[in-house]
Amino acid sequence: MAEITAALVKELREASGAGMMDCKKALAENNGDVEASIDWLRKKGLAAAAKKAGRVAAEGLVGAIAEGKVGALVEVNSETDFVARNDQFQGFVSAVTRLALSGGDVEALKAAKYPEGGVTVAEKLTNLVATIGENMNLRRAARLSVKDGVVASYVHNAAAPGIGKIGVLVALESTGDAAKLQALGKQIAMHVAAANPQSLSIDAVDPASLERERSVLAEQARASGKPEEIIGKMVEGRLRKFYEEVVLLEQVYVIDGESRVKQVVEKAAKEIGAPVTLTGFARMALGEGIEKEEKDFASEVAAQLRA
Repeated sequence: MAEITAALVKELREASGAGMMDCKKALAENNGDVEASIDWLRKKGLAAAAKKAGRVAAEGLVGAIAEGKVGALVEVNSETDFVARNDQFQGFVSAVTRLALSGGDVEALKAAKYPEGGVTVAEKLTNLVATIGENMNLRRAARLSVKDGVVASYVHNAAAPGIGKIGVLVALESTGDAAKLQALGKQIAMHVAAANPQSLSIDAVDPASLERERSVLAEQARASGKPEEIIGKMVEGRLRKFYEEVVLLEQVYVIDGESRVKQVVEKAAKEIGAPVTLTGFARMALGEGIEKEEKDFASEVAAQLRA
């Protein structure tokens, strides 16, 4: 049996919105597994929805760039927001984002030649750490391209052109008017920044996530006392709502609040002058998935006084 610590209970409360005693019971029933406990709470009707735990903001910047048929995203982390406002740091993020247009994973990007100084990206980052005096990390990179059409980019909470807290790329395949495609792509990228879809289409939904959702919905439906043949229909109906929440093409377009994104793309094709296909997107939010150390300053001071 795993130890049910106060930190675990706090994490589950923040992730599920359930009460403290319910969270303690859920963790006890699931051997301290937070994700399984979230599902347990949802099946009991004690949590409104599954929320990802651990999305504590880390500092730094996300860079986004799109040039014609290709675009790139990069996340570079720092310890404080103060460094994220530093001109040298911002220049580094912008330069590395442009390098990412050429492709490759993070390790390849670190080994790439930096535009100035005759050093690699990794060496330049090491120099910045020594100069600024704060730890930094080139965490991840993404790239999108199209054969015909455009890749559009958008940065939310921009600190400077092309760098900010959230970066988005959207890929549109079409032989239509490039300027109109860019305008459409940027609007959809703004939608992605706000709505945070998890997949492009229903077919692209992660099978494990889908099965997990189906299991939770089935348990909720059975709790209503309905017969099994009705439960199946209830689950399928609720899955449609799930798709509307996590699938980009099925989401309600935040800009007009009415149309589905797929309908927006279909309608735009008439004005653009050729069929348009939304083939991909990428979204990076600064610090997602990084747990930031929470410091108890009172304890720190007390420890120093005892030293």
